[in-house]
Amino acid sequence: MGRLHPMKNEVKWFAFLATQEGIITDKQAAQTAPALPPDAGAEAFAAILYHQKLATDLGQLHRLVGEATTKAKTGAEPPTAASAVAAGAIDFSGVTAMTAAQAKDFMLGLLQTVQKMGASDLHVSAGTAPFVRNMRMIEFLGSTPFSAEDARKLNISLLSADEVAQFDVKRDFDYALAMDGGRRIRANLMLQKDGVTGTYRIVPEKIHTPAGLGFKNIDVIKKLLSYHNGLILVTGPVGSGKTTTLNSLIDELNRTRTDHIIAVEDPIEFLHESQKCVVTQRQAGEHTETFATALKSALREDPDVIVIGELRDLETIEMAVTASETGHLVIGTMHTSDATTTLNRILDVFPPSQQPQIRAMVSESLRGIICQRLLPAASGGVVLACELLVNTLAISAMIRDGKTQNVPNALDTGKREGMISMDNAILTLWQEKKITDATAVANITNRMIRQNIPGGR
Repeated sequence: MGRLHPMKNEVKWFAFLATQEGIITDKQAAQTAPALPPDAGAEAFAAILYHQKLATDLGQLHRLVGEATTKAKTGAEPPTAASAVAAGAIDFSGVTAMTAAQAKDFMLGLLQTVQKMGASDLHVSAGTAPFVRNMRMIEFLGSTPFSAEDARKLNISLLSADEVAQFDVKRDFDYALAMDGGRRIRANLMLQKDGVTGTYRIVPEKIHTPAGLGFKNIDVIKKLLSYHNGLILVTGPVGSGKTTTLNSLIDELNRTRTDHIIAVEDPIEFLHESQKCVVTQRQAGEHTETFATALKSALREDPDVIVIGELRDLETIEMAVTASETGHLVIGTMHTSDATTTLNRILDVFPPSQQPQIRAMVSESLRGIICQRLLPAASGGVVLACELLVNTLAISAMIRDGKTQNVPNALDTGKREGMISMDNAILTLWQEKKITDATAVANITNRMIRQNIPGGR
C-alpha cells in the first residue's frame, strides 16, 4: 500500500481531533503530519499549526494535545481517514501505471485499510478524489480527482470478465465481495457523467444482538419475534443500519427458535450458519430473479420465517402482506423515516380499488415497525435512535379506517405497550447525555418536546 511514516500515535490522534473540530482539513493534516520528525509528539504538531496561523486559540490547542496524549496511551488507533493519509498508508499516485492484476491487489489492500479505519463506506469515483464515510462524515483520502480511466481500472479490477460485460451493458452492477478472514464488502458500480463510480460498504465483522446495537425495548422486540405469523418492518433512511438490524433479528431467531428461515437479499452481506433454525439465504439476481419471484417461490418451500432485504414495489409488498396472512412471519426493510410514513408508503402503493382490502389486511397482519436513525454521539461515533410501533387495537383501527395521521399521538400514549416516538427516543438520548444539545434540537421535530432542550425554542 505504499510507505508508512513512523509516526507517534498521539500525532495521529491530534490530526483526528483537529480535523474533527474543523481547525484543519484532512488535506492540511496530510501535508503537515509527514513533515514532523519521527519522534515528534502532538505538541510539535500543535506548534506548527500555531506558527503557520492555521490555529490561533492556544487554549484549544493545549486541550487537544492533552486529549490526544490520553487517547494514545490506550493504544487505540484513531478511527479516521486523516491518520491513514497523514501516515502515507494510502498512495494513489501510481494507479495510472498499474496493470489489471496490480489494480486488483491495490483495491484489496485499500479495502483492508479502510476497514481498519473503522469507516463504513469507500467511494472510488471518476472526477472526484477518493473518500470514505466515517461516523457518517465524509473524509477525503486524497486531493487529486480520479481520471475516468483510473476510476474504471480500479472499480472493475475485482470483477470477472463476465461481470465486466454485464456492467458495460446494464451500467449498474451490485455484488458482494468475500475478503480474507470472512469479512464481506457490499459493492455497487454505476456509470455517471464523469465515468465509473464504485461504492463499497464495509459489512461489520460480527452480528450484534439487538441490545448490542443499542435498542432499548428489547422485551418488545423479542415479543415481536415470537409470533409465528404477521409482518415486521425495519425502516429508516439510507445509511441508518437497517441491514445490520435485519441480520441481528435473523440471528436472534436462529438462536432462539427451531424454524426454517428463508432470507432474500441483494446482495447477501452477512452469512448465517444454521443454529437452532435452518437458514436458507438467496441473492436476488443470482439465486433468484427478483424479490417478488423469490417470495412467490418461498411460499412453496415450507418456510416459517421469510426475510425480504427490501420491500421496493407493489408486487413485492403485496406478496409480503399475503404471506404474513397465511401463517408466515415476514420481516422486511423499507426506506422510510418514521412509522406513519411507512404505513402510508405500504398503503398508497396500491391502486384506489384495492385500498379498502389492503388496509384491512395490513391492519390485521402488521406486528410492529422498528424505525431507526443514527445520530452523532457526544463522545464520538454514532448512537442509535429508534421509534417503535406495536400494532395494538387502536393502531389497527387507524390503519383500517385510513386515519394514519393519528399514529404519532398513539405512539406517545402507547408507552405501556413499549411504544416510543422518534422525538421521544431522541429526547431520551439527550437526557442520558449521549447526544449534544445541537444534535437533539436538529433532529426533534415536535416543538413542545424540543423546548425541553437549551436552544430548542
